[in-house]
Amino acid sequence: MDPRAEADAAAVLGADPAALTALLADLTSPVNEARSRAEQQFHALRGSHPDALALSLAHLLLSPAHPSAPIAAVLLRRLIAPSSQAFVYPALSPATQSSLRALLLSAASAPALPRSVSRKLSDAVAELASYLLPANAWPDLLSFLYKSIDSQSSPPGLQESALNILARLASHLAAVFPNLHGLLLAALSHPSSADVRVAGLNAAISLIQSLPSAGARDQFQDLLPAMMRALAESLNCGNEGSAQEALEMMIELAGAEPRFLRRQLPDVVASMLQIAEAPGLEDGTRHLAVEFVVTLAEARERAPGMMRKLPRYVGRLFAVLMTMLLDVQDEPAWHAAVPEEEDAGETGSYVFAQECLDRLAIAVGGNTILPVAAELLPSFFSSEDWKRRHAALVTIAQIAEGSAKVMIKNLEQVVGMVLNSFQDPHPRVRWAAINAVGQLSTDLGPELQNQLHHVVLPALASAMDDVQNPRVQAHAASAILNFSENCRPDILTPYLDGIVGKLLLLLQTGNQMVQEAALTALASAADSSQEHFQKYYDAVMPYLKAILMNATDKSNRMLRAKSMECISLVGMAVGKQKFKDDAKQVMEVLMTLQGSQMEADDPITSYMLQAWARLCKCLGQDFLPYMSVVMPPLLQSAQLKPDVSVTSAGPEDEIGESDDEGVETITLGDKRIGIRTSLLEEKATACNMLCCYADELKEGFFPWIDQVTTTLAPLLKFYFHEEVRKAAISAMPELLRSAKLAIEKGQAQGRDKSYLKQLSDYIVPALVEVMHKHVNWNSTQEPEPQICASILESLNESIQVSGTLLEENQVRSVVEGVKEVIVASANRRIERTARAKAEDFDSEEEELLREENEQEDEIFDQVGDCIGTLAKTFKTYFLPFFDELSMYLTPMLGKDRTSEERRIAICIFDDVAEHCREAAIRYYDAYLPSLLEACTSENPDVRQAAVYGIGICAEFGGSAFRPHTGEALSRLYNVIKHPNALDLDNAMAYDNAVSALGKICQFHRDSIDASQVIPAWLSCLPLKNDLIEAKLVHEQLCAMLEKSERELLGHNNQYLPKIVSVFAEILCAGKDLATEQTSSKMVNLLRQLQTTLPPSVLASTWSSLQPQQQLALQSVLSS
Repeated sequence: MDPRAEADAAAVLGADPAALTALLADLTSPVNEARSRAEQQFHALRGSHPDALALSLAHLLLSPAHPSAPIAAVLLRRLIAPSSQAFVYPALSPATQSSLRALLLSAASAPALPRSVSRKLSDAVAELASYLLPANAWPDLLSFLYKSIDSQSSPPGLQESALNILARLASHLAAVFPNLHGLLLAALSHPSSADVRVAGLNAAISLIQSLPSAGARDQFQDLLPAMMRALAESLNCGNEGSAQEALEMMIELAGAEPRFLRRQLPDVVASMLQIAEAPGLEDGTRHLAVEFVVTLAEARERAPGMMRKLPRYVGRLFAVLMTMLLDVQDEPAWHAAVPEEEDAGETGSYVFAQECLDRLAIAVGGNTILPVAAELLPSFFSSEDWKRRHAALVTIAQIAEGSAKVMIKNLEQVVGMVLNSFQDPHPRVRWAAINAVGQLSTDLGPELQNQLHHVVLPALASAMDDVQNPRVQAHAASAILNFSENCRPDILTPYLDGIVGKLLLLLQTGNQMVQEAALTALASAADSSQEHFQKYYDAVMPYLKAILMNATDKSNRMLRAKSMECISLVGMAVGKQKFKDDAKQVMEVLMTLQGSQMEADDPITSYMLQAWARLCKCLGQDFLPYMSVVMPPLLQSAQLKPDVSVTSAGPEDEIGESDDEGVETITLGDKRIGIRTSLLEEKATACNMLCCYADELKEGFFPWIDQVTTTLAPLLKFYFHEEVRKAAISAMPELLRSAKLAIEKGQAQGRDKSYLKQLSDYIVPALVEVMHKHVNWNSTQEPEPQICASILESLNESIQVSGTLLEENQVRSVVEGVKEVIVASANRRIERTARAKAEDFDSEEEELLREENEQEDEIFDQVGDCIGTLAKTFKTYFLPFFDELSMYLTPMLGKDRTSEERRIAICIFDDVAEHCREAAIRYYDAYLPSLLEACTSENPDVRQAAVYGIGICAEFGGSAFRPHTGEALSRLYNVIKHPNALDLDNAMAYDNAVSALGKICQFHRDSIDASQVIPAWLSCLPLKNDLIEAKLVHEQLCAMLEKSERELLGHNNQYLPKIVSVFAEILCAGKDLATEQTSSKMVNLLRQLQTTLPPSVLASTWSSLQPQQQLALQSVLSS
């Protein structure tokens, strides 16, 4: 350290605290330069004089009234908190450590500590204790806490601090702290201090959450009435600040340990509803009471079905929320329909109630929520007060998602109630009715569209005529978007004349909100009706181009952006031929815009990225000349660095806390991360577009592969935004495919297979690593099955493209990753099985579990595809890896497993048996009995996989299969002869069983009675459902006839009419049921029969055919 720095350090850390106080003041200075200089000096002191710095900060705390005491407490905490990057405690000398511990306890004992200091000081003590207590290295702390909490003479402030420290250390102290129950009960019942009671509540809740078993938690059950009393007393004495703190802690308990509340649930929920219903309390207090009950309803993983046992309370909560919806004002700004005033008149309570109704319906389900709604809604609908009618419609929209399955059964009734309000005298009620129709179209589609299009679409079209109320017109147009998204073209097309005509009129109004909504509706109508929209193209496109060319004011940015969206979607709908002339003109405008300087918040940027990608989809390879213009800004958007601030996730960090609405906060481990979301949306759009271009342009995308790969591969681990990760995951195989096609077609700028290997060596390990991270990340977080399934799907496709370029160590890492996925998936299934045994488990909960299991099946499906691809690619070289995987797969063949697990385990064996042939015979003993047993499964997909596998084993198993021939025949006959064998659901299993029967005839004829089995097989032909198997089986039939096999022809050619009839049916079906080679063989065989058979046999064979078969054969044979 230079002499000057040493002198500065001596001044700051000397006996006079003035220099240290000045440094601390500069650390919180609003002037950047001063703050930055102070931070540098503080970091330097931390590195050079950690002992003196820690002690100086601690000494400041002995004067709690000192203005720098609060910041000193925060900074000291960072020095002694193991979770902090600034942690220096282990490096301090033993003497300093001892002095520091004593100073902290001394400062904490000071009478009348200001709250601004006591909380931060408690946090600092708790952080250091969390480091020292596991080694029992701070015994003084335990006696300090015990005395502070237990002593009658302790001032309330000291008791509160000690209880807050106890709360933070509950997991360390639960087992060693004496008389915890008695201390907490006394604190919860403190005679004079609400703050002590709330601190007691905090400590009790932390303790309950830290206890390892339900039995241990039950010993503290009787604290619950005192906990509720502590909350009530805070409210009774008007201390709503304390009450809100207490409510926040109760909410934490409801989310983490809901079953702790179970025995006293009615009392606890009733108390909370009483608070929610109390009109004299602050909105914040009432909202927290509601949040508690909703959180309890949502805690289904830990207490499934518990809240549904209290339907009366759901009714009371529902009524509270509907009353909160009345907190809406009829502001003039709303009627003016100005886009900036989108939420005019909506209060915090109104928005909160909307959100809670949605969450409550999802949590308790339609069977519970709809009877409650049916009781309350009629009086709201019939009210004279517009706010009540408005609230009824908002309620229907909000509960639709959670009640969808039950609502769909009562579609006409629900939609009828809403459509009646389209004629309401108040425009805000009409708006709410349209809004509800839009929401119902999303949540109850496509059933709503299929059944009620004839009433919904005319109602929306009519609402577009409400010229006095532009906001109502705009919302009616927007609802067309919701309706179209779940609608088949044949339903929408008959209404397009009327809808498109009205939307073109709306485009010509002077109101921007109406014009924007009309553009969105036209875009969605085109997107849904596809080529049917060609009829309107010539009328619509001039308007759209006019807006694109002329809406150049800053106030019209969104209008212009939406015109781009609409033009590109209309172009995609009508196709390249119709659109190509206008496309050139549009792309000229986009290129000019692209070259201009745009503001950071201009929505056109994001819309333009998407419009270019749609134009590419429409024009295909003709789009390539524009890529040099499109790619540089697109890569720039994809490479945007997120605006991120990272702080430690401790409770103290008030420095730098943000209330900015554009900032989203997530917690990763011990870090709290704030991210500006607007940039993330642009980044996500750009990443999706890169994926689209690679997919669409294939080999044409080659020039950009390197840049895009190095941009997107790091984003596989971009945890700030799911859409960015998903796009990066999806793009990986597309990039490999593009490279492979370019190399194969000689468009790879001289690169060869070594380039593909290099790319594969970069991409495949990156996907494996992100899969590993995802599995382990989700062991502590909520699982994201869809992301896991996406990673596996991309990995599988990447392996297919890379093929044998993969090295053994890469295959090993894939297999290890797959094992981790299987284990994590199995653990989640075990957790769900445990949930199904909970005392309140009911049918709604069962339905939710079923949905979760379906998502799990999707992951397992991808696991099966991955293993199958490895078997197909590496054949016998894969078998050592399959040996390792087998221990994970064979348990999944058990009858106790889901049908999907069994099906996938069988499919994996089928792939191994098919591609490793004789080398896979060693697995027959482990797998073949399960396949034979699975032939009787209720599930047709399991049956199909099983009979297909039996066919493979018959083909390649040789003598190893022979002992199973008799049982295999019997099982296959059962599948084929089942009364419903040819139903649509069973048809694929039937075809595969017939194919397997044919393979037994072909490869094991000496083990069967061929004169019985071959005619039985012939009687099942032709196959018409599994077109792959059909072609193989029909080729086998030809080969057998070419050899004139006697068992096939039968005595006196008795089966010949059947054979000719099968040929006729196959030839009538065109290319579907036979390859060209097989078809020409059939024609040749028929011609041979014509010349070799006696005329009488020929005539009787011919007469047995259907008239259309006779005509088809005549035509084939004469051509």
